[in-house]
Amino acid sequence: MLARLGGLATIGSMGMTRRSLCLSALAATRLFAEGRKGEIFPSDAERYPDPLTELEVYRLTKPDYSSTLTAYYNRGIAHNSSWMLCGSDRTGSTQGFRLDLKSGEMRQLTQTDGLDPSTLTLLPDNRSFCYLAGRSVCVSVVSNLKERELYQAPEGWEFAGGMSVGPDGTHATFVERRGETSRLRMVTLVQGVARTVIESPFPMSAPMARPMRAQILYRQGGEALWMVNADGTQNRKLKLAAGGIGTPNWGSDGKTVLYLNFPEDRTQLNNLREFTPDAGVDKTIGKTSQFAAFGANRDASVFVGSSRNTSPTVLLFLRTGHSERTMCEHKASNAEAVAPLFSPDSQRIYFQSDRHGKPAIYSMHVEKLVEKTEVE
Repeated sequence: MLARLGGLATIGSMGMTRRSLCLSALAATRLFAEGRKGEIFPSDAERYPDPLTELEVYRLTKPDYSSTLTAYYNRGIAHNSSWMLCGSDRTGSTQGFRLDLKSGEMRQLTQTDGLDPSTLTLLPDNRSFCYLAGRSVCVSVVSNLKERELYQAPEGWEFAGGMSVGPDGTHATFVERRGETSRLRMVTLVQGVARTVIESPFPMSAPMARPMRAQILYRQGGEALWMVNADGTQNRKLKLAAGGIGTPNWGSDGKTVLYLNFPEDRTQLNNLREFTPDAGVDKTIGKTSQFAAFGANRDASVFVGSSRNTSPTVLLFLRTGHSERTMCEHKASNAEAVAPLFSPDSQRIYFQSDRHGKPAIYSMHVEKLVEKTEVE
């Protein structure tokens, strides 16, 4: 390359050894691989007919690098369903990206150390997003990527258990741990004022603010769900059906908790259930083809699940009639990590799988099967 550029330049005349030139080239390669905040990458999307159903599947990211969805309880897709937040290491380190769901282009949104991609979450106005990175809670503007640190974990505490932003967009709620102790914390998104809601002797995770109420739902592993008022009062364990609990989340109106029940009797089918905290009523929605994870459309009339039986697939489940329809194979090494979900308008489903290599994000059109829902 030097000969093409200058014709007369040699390694010796530039005062460089072959070793230093190689090291410089390696450093430049690493710098390029790290990417830059705001950089746009061309689409890696491909489509293929599913081997099982022959329905068209879109693989939106390349399995040569890892790309993952946000946590199942977080807001990852814009209201107009045109783009989503995701985490990816396509530039060398895990960063937040804006994935255009029409063109497939990806724009790098962060350049930070220790990003937890599951905590990426859009604020209700779709103009900003929050995330945990290292010891910091950060908020960034989508348009110009100006960011600021809201909060830093104090000495001796570390983030462990996830983060979410409530429907009103005023607070971020997260879990910190120190030894065997966990605590639920809230920080205001404007002033960055933090306070402890409650402490617990067991590991807490997946904090989820209740829509229209000043209450928070959180998990005790896969064993139990708890609910506490935002001021720390009335902390209580919810009386759900016996067995394990999978991907619990609030219904869009905040009246019920939707969750998967894994019966203690392994010969029984995993079932979708609905719990009404205000009445203390728990009821069955329907038995499933061994769903390991699920998502619901806005009015909870249709569910999308990932099965972990001998034929690992993504399925639609209709509340009315309790009928299922197989959409495609997922063949992921971990069926729970498939984390299927609907777009806000219920016209597409998204999921992740490592079936082709590293985790990638997939999509399918379902507008012929599911009615469009209104976006808030």
